[in-house]
Amino acid sequence: MPPRRVITGRSQEPRQRFAEELRLLRAAKGDSLRELGDKVGWDWSLFGKMENGHTLGSPEVVQALDQYYGTPGLLLALWELAMADPTQFKERYRRYMVLEAGAVSMWQYAPSVIPGLLQTPEYALELLSMGGLSGDELGVQVEARMGRREPLLGDDPPQFRAILSEAVLRTPLEDPEEWHVQLEYLHTMSHRLNVTIQVLPLSAGLHGLPNTDTMFLRGPDGQTVVWAETAYSGDLVQESKAVEQLQLRYDRLRDAALSPDLSRQFIERMLEEAPCEPLT
Repeated sequence: MPPRRVITGRSQEPRQRFAEELRLLRAAKGDSLRELGDKVGWDWSLFGKMENGHTLGSPEVVQALDQYYGTPGLLLALWELAMADPTQFKERYRRYMVLEAGAVSMWQYAPSVIPGLLQTPEYALELLSMGGLSGDELGVQVEARMGRREPLLGDDPPQFRAILSEAVLRTPLEDPEEWHVQLEYLHTMSHRLNVTIQVLPLSAGLHGLPNTDTMFLRGPDGQTVVWAETAYSGDLVQESKAVEQLQLRYDRLRDAALSPDLSRQFIERMLEEAPCEPLT
């Protein structure tokens, strides 16, 4: 599989940036629009409209293109930005989304909710609806979030470590059956060679990241950036000293967390305690 592409500063407007990337990827393959349609399995005229910016296509089409071009998650991340209302995605978050799609390794601390890369559709649906999304917009955002998981499941996946506060695993969904599915998915992902899941028990006490969801991304160039998010705002941290300070806090938090094996056992206990059918 080709190495992940390094995103450069081309078009800054998300819709134009998406269309431009489609044109560049097809040119690199040397395909005509008709050849692309035959190989990917969609009407070639749709790809022409997408490359001209007349339409964005569906998540299914974009995922098929990601697979064909060997760019897992990249096009879907750009598509998500292009679909989103500009008022919802500030420039620093747009930049973070692109960096996430191209990251070779990631590590995260989740203090309150399951990380997006480990969410089931049902979990994402309830979480995003609680944030105010509804209707078609909600469906689009859930689909896009599910697409962000694909790089972890591919043939050349990035390494991902997630430290979950115990509180995350004790905050269930409204539907017990859907919560059971989410816990099972966590348990399954914890067995993947590229995924490490650790639980930070409440008994660990206070630490340096009490209410900050923190995602570290290392790019192909070896540079690490951090997305630090609270309930009200998020910030892309790129300055090396600030990144180092956050990394130190994360390292101390990791030292206090349960080992991967003990964390898997903790999730198994949560599965045993959680009912698998809706209460009547």
